Amino acid sequence: MSVTALLELRLKPDSLDAAHRLLAEILVDTRAFAGCEAVDVLVDNADPAHVIVKESWVSAEADAAYRAWRAGDGATELGSVLTGAPVLTVLTLDASI
Repeated sequence: MSVTALLELRLKPDSLDAAHRLLAEILVDTRAFAGCEAVDVLVDNADPAHVIVKESWVSAEADAAYRAWRAGDGATELGSVLTGAPVLTVLTLDASI
């Protein structure tokens, strides 16, 4: 079953340009990762330092493999442009509702 992952980020306001460049670089690998169907970056109109990365994965297993890779060999410097830890929410579609 496919999953949607929402990664909520709070960027350092004085580093927005650098943060956006870094995200663009990081998301090249995310989009190329096996099982990734799509990645969109949503920026809060009222607060451009508040960003949500919306990812679609073919399965929970593909998402888990990606998270494991990012925690190891695929680690990035994203933390250098954040004010705190990212918040990850993984969702599945409930067609019965």
